[in-house]
Amino acid sequence: MKIKIPCLNVTSEQFIKRCGYGETRNREGISYVRRLRGYQFPRFHIYLEKEYLNLHLDQKACCYQGISAHSGEYDTEVVKEEGKRIEGFIKKYEV
Repeated sequence: MKIKIPCLNVTSEQFIKRCGYGETRNREGISYVRRLRGYQFPRFHIYLEKEYLNLHLDQKACCYQGISAHSGEYDTEVVKEEGKRIEGFIKKYEV
């Protein structure tokens, strides 16, 4: 799910952290995650793109070494609800 980022009064990185996401790094670069429970998975996962937040839900880690494929959900109700939650934060920080 892609969420358009309007002009905010904070940086995109500051904004996503205020939404409850923590920074994570891997070989693809920096992204942001928010765990649903106290475990590593499932978790919401966001990549910052130029004008968008690219949001999905990781159900579990990838199963094969060297492969980035995973059990990701992009347009389920849970992802849409998280998108609405983030849009509420956008209204708070929009210029």
